[in-house]
Amino acid sequence: MNIIKKHPVSNLGYNFVEHQYIPKGKDEYHLRNQQNHNGITYRKLNAQEIEILVRNRNTSDDWNNILVSSSFNAELVKNCKFFGLIRIGKLESYYLEFHNLRMAVGLYSSTIISCDFGDNVCVENVDYLSHYIIGNEVMIANVNELATTDKAKFGNGILKEGEKESIRVWLEICNENGGRSVLPFDSMLAGDAWLWSKYRDDAALLEKFKTFTENSFDKQHGYYGKIGDRTVIKNCKIIKDVLVGTDAYLKGANKLKNLTVNSDANRTSQIGEGCEIVNGIVGYGCRIFYGSKAVRFVMASHSQLKYGARLINSYLGNNSTISCCEVLNSLIFPAHEQHHNNSFLCAAVVMGQSNMAAGATIGSNHNSRAADGEIVAGRGFWPGLCVSLKHNSKFASFTILAKGDFPAELNIPIPFSLISNDVSKDELHVMPAYWFMYNMYALARNSQKYVDRDMRTEKIQHIEYDYLAPDTINEIFDAIKILSALQPDEEGNATTTGFEHTHRKTVISKIPQALHIYKELVQYYGTTVLLKHFQKNKFAGFDAFKKTLSAKIQRSEWLNVGGQLIQKTDIDLFKRNVKSGKIKSWDDVHDFYRQHGLAYETEKLHHAYTSLLEILTITSKQFTPALFKTLLQQAIDTKEWMSKGIFESRAKDYSNPFKKMVYDNANEMNTVVGRLEDNSFIQQQLGELDAMKKQVKSIVRKIK
Repeated sequence: MNIIKKHPVSNLGYNFVEHQYIPKGKDEYHLRNQQNHNGITYRKLNAQEIEILVRNRNTSDDWNNILVSSSFNAELVKNCKFFGLIRIGKLESYYLEFHNLRMAVGLYSSTIISCDFGDNVCVENVDYLSHYIIGNEVMIANVNELATTDKAKFGNGILKEGEKESIRVWLEICNENGGRSVLPFDSMLAGDAWLWSKYRDDAALLEKFKTFTENSFDKQHGYYGKIGDRTVIKNCKIIKDVLVGTDAYLKGANKLKNLTVNSDANRTSQIGEGCEIVNGIVGYGCRIFYGSKAVRFVMASHSQLKYGARLINSYLGNNSTISCCEVLNSLIFPAHEQHHNNSFLCAAVVMGQSNMAAGATIGSNHNSRAADGEIVAGRGFWPGLCVSLKHNSKFASFTILAKGDFPAELNIPIPFSLISNDVSKDELHVMPAYWFMYNMYALARNSQKYVDRDMRTEKIQHIEYDYLAPDTINEIFDAIKILSALQPDEEGNATTTGFEHTHRKTVISKIPQALHIYKELVQYYGTTVLLKHFQKNKFAGFDAFKKTLSAKIQRSEWLNVGGQLIQKTDIDLFKRNVKSGKIKSWDDVHDFYRQHGLAYETEKLHHAYTSLLEILTITSKQFTPALFKTLLQQAIDTKEWMSKGIFESRAKDYSNPFKKMVYDNANEMNTVVGRLEDNSFIQQQLGELDAMKKQVKSIVRKIK
């Protein structure tokens, strides 16, 4: 039975906050007054204004509780029912226009309960508008319910005074069993979510993170919802306990509940038709369109949900897009693309620069006795068409999986590999260094693409997009060790175990070629980082340059913390500082990211130098001017090889007869796909090669 309570109509609009939750000496409006920063001076209505309002078929439980600005025009308020304390700013005889929506300034045909309005708002056909502070030049039309409750949390995982722990909203990321749950909060970064979900054996650290979240928000009852200046809301059904920034655009949404929708003049957010968004945080510059659903989630800035996408119990990193498909219980780092109708992505940590092809089923729990499986994929993860993966699986960076149903759990420790399932021979195949042999264009272009598409205006975390960086170089060293222990046949192939949870063979192919490429890549990485350091600091000679290089002899271990690469020793110190109280809040955590972002170039330099010494099996004393000259020339050779590979891998698309057969002639093909010689990315790479040659020539002259 529905419990319907009866109250005197004279109470409607009052007693928003229960008496026991109002601080001594305060009234139910004290938080509302703190939240309202519009600077408008309000006054009571005069007799003429009341007469006009009544004539225009407006009603109020008490006209003395309607306060207005000095530029209030009573003629622009019609057919409205007012309850409680109402404050209205300037109303002038204009209409506002946005995307062909034209609305007269004023309040029309709406029920309004205890709200504040800024200047020149347009409100029409809002069936129930309750406890909101609305900014200047806001347009709201055809909304069924726009209301705030006294316990509103606006998507943050907090509790208000007197509430039970059982109602707290957690995000069950990375694992369906809730064992890695985190609390959502406004401004949550991918690094925050990863640190909180990763170190589950450290109870003191987890408790500190929970305290940071609770201390970030007030537990008092009575906060009003807010709609920022110039926000437009039209044709929506239910908007409840939602905080909306400035310049947002909400159109045709079915249900928006318990949310913070961040938006401002430079980073506008939009939510479109048929969407149902509940219990979460929408970052600046986000887009959610065409029937998408999100429940218990965080969307970081400039991320998108489109075409019926479902995001549930998940964190979606900056500059990411999910279309058509279902993402459950996952933590996704920045720059993730999922454009097609996958089956699902479930219970996974995907560490950025990733792309999910159509039909992929990433994370089946049916090989476990409980829904407790996980997948961990390094950055650059790319499962191909209709790939099916089992929990638990783990992948090194830049793993690409060929189309296929992989029957068992996988552990792929070799980066830049192609993984395929040979059904005819019942073998798992791993081709190390695949990208550099056959798909250099896509690898290099993607790194550049992610840099160009990073729309963040506040880059608290320094995101590494280069495919050669401390994390991947360390993985390459691991791969060299693994491959060097194998005994390849005449064709360069070997069989091994440990890559798959079965008794069948795993075939590792092209081992000599891969080893040569991996060693060359480490040398290229180390040399180019040193080259950049020399060029940037304009050293007069080799001795001054070498004095700035680290005396460390051991290559450091690095972690991918939400897309930001940080040395493991620094994370270990960070955890100790959190538990000791030196780091006291999420703001302090974000300052930690900033500090290490500023230090990253120097720390990467040290890593590059120690990596170079290690791959060459020399000491720092043996790093001489003559050797540096040789390394610089070899780096040019590697860059030329890469540039050639970029061109040739793209040129295959122009020589492939099955690619060409849909065109009657070359002119038609060039018109549709563009001429190969005009490819801007290829031209850019050739330009970088020329610039590198000039830099090396300049440096060689300075080295004695």
